[in-house]
Amino acid sequence: MNAKYLLIVVAILVIGVAALFLLKPSGETTTTTQQTQKGIVLKIITRHASEIQEVTRERFLKTDIAKKYNIVDLQFYSPHVALWRDTILKQEPDVAWGGGPALFNELIRQGLLAPITDPDAVKEIESLPDKIGGSEIKHYENGKLMWVAAAISSFGFSVNEPLLKKYGLPEPKSWKDLASPEMAKILPKPAISYARALTSTSHTRIYQIILQKYGWDEGWEILARMAANGRPYGGSVEALTAVETGETPIGIMIDFYGYGAQIEFPGLKYILPYNESIVNGDPIALLKTSKHPDAAQAFIKWVISVEGQEIWLHKKINRMPVRADVFDTPEGKERPDLKRAYEQTVNNIGIPFDEKLATEILFSLKYYFDSVYCDPHDQLVRTWAKLVKAYKAGKLTEEQFKEFSRELGRPLTWTEDGKQVTFTLEYAKQINEKLRDTAFANKMQKIWRQAAVERYEKLYEEIPNP
Repeated sequence: MNAKYLLIVVAILVIGVAALFLLKPSGETTTTTQQTQKGIVLKIITRHASEIQEVTRERFLKTDIAKKYNIVDLQFYSPHVALWRDTILKQEPDVAWGGGPALFNELIRQGLLAPITDPDAVKEIESLPDKIGGSEIKHYENGKLMWVAAAISSFGFSVNEPLLKKYGLPEPKSWKDLASPEMAKILPKPAISYARALTSTSHTRIYQIILQKYGWDEGWEILARMAANGRPYGGSVEALTAVETGETPIGIMIDFYGYGAQIEFPGLKYILPYNESIVNGDPIALLKTSKHPDAAQAFIKWVISVEGQEIWLHKKINRMPVRADVFDTPEGKERPDLKRAYEQTVNNIGIPFDEKLATEILFSLKYYFDSVYCDPHDQLVRTWAKLVKAYKAGKLTEEQFKEFSRELGRPLTWTEDGKQVTFTLEYAKQINEKLRDTAFANKMQKIWRQAAVERYEKLYEEIPNP
């Protein structure tokens, strides 16, 4: 019996050893796995679309820089902008790329960016102008280079020309035109598509431009009427699609959306409002969480090199490069249309733009805009439509119409702890950091929504019937 059990044990051991050999990867597979593990997978958190990610990965991995630093892949993360901090701390990416200066200055404030110090990267960056169109291309903190613009953008709107003609709407030339009573002609059908501020950094930039161009009070009045003439969408892509598909005849947007749509959809035209926009440097930066800072800075150097800048010229991308000399390359010479758009962008007389101020009120603007103009949008449209109809019917004088229009968008006043509070610029600065707290943000959203609805209903009752 003992011999029998011994034979069984031996047989089990033999089968087990054989199974191990069968399950073990082949020598070739093991070698490939080891090589992959030895290579660097560079992690990049980005606001850039998938087309940019795909073209960048395809081109960069073929470069000598990728081989030199043994970068075998690029891994992209594209979270909602509100989740960037948590994503950076959890995933520990190497590079932040795209999303606008306000976002990157916020990353600096949070201590998440590391200075760019690699001599080759710094040399490449020094070859760029310090400013383009009045906007900074390199950002320093305490003498340290914290980010560099990898592309530039302007902000305007696209129009669907056949739809404008169909509805008898005038072609807008300025932000104020989007807020005009003429654009209310087709209400309740929206004339303008725009994104919620909490979901789009580019559209938030447009709201900041309007506030800085026209001032705090008039700026909010223009935004109120523009919002009433249109419809809020979940993001900038959805707002773009609305114009492309004919859901709305006009859509506000960042320039490369407009230029791309012009190519793909005949009848669409991007308009850069003269003396009412800015040139925006779109940053790339090294993150403090990077485990491969040398490789990360080599990637940054490539992105701003002539070779790297050619990705913006791709027919699927159509963005403004930060380097003008990229148009001297064979690929650049094939895009005279983009070169003309680039020259128009850098030569447009933009507004003086205070980046520090934009950062100081960023969260206040986002939460207020969505709470007052997007959440109670039906009530806003109802009141504005009645106001325009009463004016057109001669029930209101010009001065009365202007007064009602001002009241529609005037910064709200509400009662809090027995005191009256108004959404002034100073108040927006004061609560900006507090809005990082979810409970406080929810509280303010509720207060603003309620105050907005009360105002719209009160005005609706006061406006004479058409």
